Amino acid sequence: QVLLMESGGGSVPAGGSLTLSCSVVGLDIANKVCVGWYRQAPGKEREKLARIYTSIGAPYYADSVRERVIISRDISKNSIYLRMNNLRPEDTAEYTCAAKSVSQIGQCAIAWGRADFPYWGQGTQVTVSS
Repeated sequence: QVLLMESGGGSVPAGGSLTLSCSVVGLDIANKVCVGWYRQAPGKEREKLARIYTSIGAPYYADSVRERVIISRDISKNSIYLRMNNLRPEDTAEYTCAAKSVSQIGQCAIAWGRADFPYWGQGTQVTVSS
């Protein structure tokens, strides 16, 4: 059974930073796993933020957050992190990680673009106050 568990959300003032964690159980991120981060604000569509091809740690970012977000992984903890800097009120949303096994990095890009992941976490709420 594969489980993803997000943590690290909370309330922060504008300009602050947060690091979200996605702990993965049942998939070894030392192997070829694609993990994506998404967010969804009330009344808005889900937005893709970043992805990482975990076997080599290759990151990719959406243009909307590229300057303020860093995705990383810790193989020893089987976890993926999303560091967000200079947070803005419009970053307020529920943040969710998703994962799937892939055979090559191109499949990670496709999966992320389509939100085509079999495994999703429950989400963690981030609230940014002005």
